[in-house]
Amino acid sequence: MRKCSACENAIAYIKGSKDAPCLSGEVRFSQRKNFVLIVASVKNLPKTESGFFGFHIHEGSSCSGTDFEATKGHYNPENTTHPNPAGDMPPLLYVRGGAYLAFTTDRFTVNDILGRTVVIHSGPDDFTTQPAGNAGRKIGCGEIVYKRYL
Repeated sequence: MRKCSACENAIAYIKGSKDAPCLSGEVRFSQRKNFVLIVASVKNLPKTESGFFGFHIHEGSSCSGTDFEATKGHYNPENTTHPNPAGDMPPLLYVRGGAYLAFTTDRFTVNDILGRTVVIHSGPDDFTTQPAGNAGRKIGCGEIVYKRYL
């Protein structure tokens, strides 16, 4: 896991699983003074009944494995119950095959998440079920890496 004292930006390039092979996109993380700005842009999401997709930071450092098993569980350094883990993020909403989301969080810094993974799940996070919100299979994944400029 790469850590640095001055890392202010990171990016994760999203790739799809065997269940969503055309899924792609990127998630950008920009450190601000007291929070992190996250901007996600995803295309070729599969159409689902709800239109919502769980969207989390996971502990693992790699998207390897048939179903992205190497991503491990949700990033939860405080060992809190759902919906409070640091890695829980707002859901992605399907619109004409894609999703765009911009939000801020103070649950982590860019440096905290470098070397971890971003995961898109096949269904919505219910923000209740322990430990992961019953969000379904992992259909998209990206490794969070340092990016000098965004």
